[in-house]
Amino acid sequence: MSDLRTVEVDGLRLGYETWGAPGAPPLVLLHALGEDSSDWRAIAPALADRYRVYALDLRGHGRSDHPGTYSYELLSDDVLAFLDVLGLDRIVLVGHSLGAFIASLVAQEQPRILDRLILEEGPVMSPADPPRPVPGGPGGPTPYDWRLLPAIAAQRNAPDPALWERLVAITAPTLVIAGGPASHLPQEELAEVADRIPGARLVTIDAGHLVHAVRPAGFLAEVDAFLAQPGNGRRGTE
Repeated sequence: MSDLRTVEVDGLRLGYETWGAPGAPPLVLLHALGEDSSDWRAIAPALADRYRVYALDLRGHGRSDHPGTYSYELLSDDVLAFLDVLGLDRIVLVGHSLGAFIASLVAQEQPRILDRLILEEGPVMSPADPPRPVPGGPGGPTPYDWRLLPAIAAQRNAPDPALWERLVAITAPTLVIAGGPASHLPQEELAEVADRIPGARLVTIDAGHLVHAVRPAGFLAEVDAFLAQPGNGRRGTE
């Protein structure tokens, strides 16, 4: 069973869940847009036998505050502040979709704090094609702050080219997990991301965008294999 907690970072309350022994090496999970820490509950216990697992609610999601201001950079800054307040260092950082984008920014900004980096179905850093609609209102109740949607859509449609350029600054051994042809993301771009990150390994698990939810055993098998040895740029398909 997980332990539900909150912490204040830079005046912002962030919710998170933990599993595993407090003294174990830290592993941090970052969810996709519109999800929250509960998205990881099916796989976190399997990781908690070796790691102290932290699943964070990004700002605007779950039990974290809804400040109304959102961007890739703000989300990344929140994660860095969260790690600093909790004193987490040499972490394994795992991100899915939006969480993978944020994880890549954290790895670029503070490479020394990462031991390993795992990017599931992200990041895609080219302009969305076709462009994402930028909504002007919620259109109904949402379990997260609807103001996330226009903010992230705008950046997804016109991403800063510098973010792509800075992928080469990632020094942690990196695993990129692609979901195969059933995913809505362009798989060739995930391959390009893996090529750009020095020494990254790319693996495809035919599950679509929600790899860890649809194929948890396959996801965990690839993660376990990667964590057992340094990434070496090999490619494979399950």
